Amino acid sequence: MPIALPHHDGSSLFVSQPAPEAVSLGDTVRLRVRVPQGWGPASKVWVRSVQDGEPRYDAAIRLGAADGWDWWEAAMLVANPVAKYRFLLEVTETHDAGAPAGEAVGSTVGRSYWNLNAQGLFRRDVSDAADFRLTTFAPAPEWLRQGTMYQVFPDRFARSEQADGHPVPDWAVECSWDEPVVGTGEQAATQFYGGDLPGITGKLDHLQELGVDVLYLTPLFPARSNHRYDASTFDSVDPLLGGDQALVELVAAAHARGIKVMGDLTANHSGAAHEWFVKALADPGSEEAGYYYFSADHSSYESWWGVPSLPKFNWSSEALRRRFITDEDSVVARWLKPPFSLDGWRIDVGNMTGRLGAVDLNHQVARLIADRVRGINPNAALLAESTSDAAPDVTGEHWQGAMTYSNLTRPLWSWLAKDASDVNFFGSPQAGPNRIGAEDFLATHQDLAAGFSWGVRQNNMNALNTHDTARAATVMIDGGPAVGAVLAFCLPGVPVMFAGDEFGLKGFNGEDSRTPMPWDAPDLVRNDLRSAYATLGRLRKELPALTGGGVRWLHAQGDALVFIREFSGSSALVFAARSDASVIVDSSVLSEAQLQALGAAPRHHCGKVTSPQAGPSGVDGVWLRAEGPSAGVWALPGTAVPGR
Repeated sequence: MPIALPHHDGSSLFVSQPAPEAVSLGDTVRLRVRVPQGWGPASKVWVRSVQDGEPRYDAAIRLGAADGWDWWEAAMLVANPVAKYRFLLEVTETHDAGAPAGEAVGSTVGRSYWNLNAQGLFRRDVSDAADFRLTTFAPAPEWLRQGTMYQVFPDRFARSEQADGHPVPDWAVECSWDEPVVGTGEQAATQFYGGDLPGITGKLDHLQELGVDVLYLTPLFPARSNHRYDASTFDSVDPLLGGDQALVELVAAAHARGIKVMGDLTANHSGAAHEWFVKALADPGSEEAGYYYFSADHSSYESWWGVPSLPKFNWSSEALRRRFITDEDSVVARWLKPPFSLDGWRIDVGNMTGRLGAVDLNHQVARLIADRVRGINPNAALLAESTSDAAPDVTGEHWQGAMTYSNLTRPLWSWLAKDASDVNFFGSPQAGPNRIGAEDFLATHQDLAAGFSWGVRQNNMNALNTHDTARAATVMIDGGPAVGAVLAFCLPGVPVMFAGDEFGLKGFNGEDSRTPMPWDAPDLVRNDLRSAYATLGRLRKELPALTGGGVRWLHAQGDALVFIREFSGSSALVFAARSDASVIVDSSVLSEAQLQALGAAPRHHCGKVTSPQAGPSGVDGVWLRAEGPSAGVWALPGTAVPGR
């Protein structure tokens, strides 16, 4: 049975005057924490902030009670651009009516102190690393956190009629659309299926039907591979994709449907065939030679992960900074301006950009890119790939969110894993994901999410898989991808579909996952999830709690997870299970009105979930049940706050 615990998460339910998205340096913000009366109750509460490196304690006042919770509020000065804080709770134990002789009823027996941070509740001191945090940085555009993202690998999405007239490049192995993808070896990067941008334009109705708001395209520049992360120029769109005009037309058509379009940019490296690198290699005295890291005799150079085709940029070069970022017609700037009008960038290997050995220019480069992007379009989005612990680099100061796998994708794979020893588990030496229980999923998720501000958490990409990973359908138990999609859409963050997820496509690694879309081959559709994704996309538009509400975990044990997204006006409860499971949700964790709402049918479900009106005899609550891998989403009344 879920146990109610003190709670704060940094959302607008707990941060006000001003709202968490509009904090400025020097503001005094009001921070709230709710404490279940049956847990303590707390006798005193303080907010502990770190101001100019020094801890400070400000006493909270008790606002009042609502639905079995005591609400406390404290004022905190935002003294630094990243304002860290936690709560210190005092619980006083007193003598009851059976007090020993000489001891007055109500006299103090003892006190205990608890720290509440973004990782959880601790009866001990904890590191500042997982403290809650408010930031004074410019907020990301609202469309990003409210959107549903769809990732397209252009070579494998759709071919237009004009693609038939394109010659096969000399580096490529021509493949028919229904030919199997090779997942390993040199041919993995050279198979050429000929998908193009007009082909994507012709499928925008499909994206609309799925509820997509953001189209994210992997690189579009000419290259010598099908993935195009080895650009040979940044000045034009690959003619094989239709050229510059095809991008103009795709973006215009997407915008007409209310869909934003984001590009993918390699700020860490170019391709070895890039015009800059060709000149740099030929002329050690050239300006371009300074764009890269060459040995003293110019006979070797640094590259991404030792891959010779991906020479690494040297960001100490002022000329590179101008040409790539700050010039009027720089790489970063040009494609955000008309006539192309991209709505933002995803920066490839953002975590590695500007870093080599003792050199660390990562945040300098990120700041330059962010300033340039926002100077062109303050409503543009800027995300960065950071595959491991992204929080130290993604504060919201420059990158607004991360394409990361550590806080959701990896633990979700492990919770929903089947025996899939042949899959690539994010480059680790493990023979596939290690199967874990719900409690370890939650511990990992909270551990790796705690370092983000609430604003950044809402902008991080929630992906079941991407073009760089195995497919969820290969990794997870039968029914697992549908359950995982519910979590990706309902937890804080931007849900991401990689093209083909809606058809249940499989793949044991990133290359194997880049399967051509089965538009005209219904026999290749493994599991038609289009209706499920469309419903989840609609729910994010219909239930504001899913795109802005706080998150409170009610249960995480073994085979089942339960959490609630909360606003004062409305809430949403999510129940997910990987096998047969039952969870009692009682009046200690939800209000009576919310418990009653659980008796209605879920707004979305997969598998088989039920919620009877009552729990077992003698229990004041609702019993959620699942048969096999299942999930449900219920719309609930909002959370009452005293004084509101």
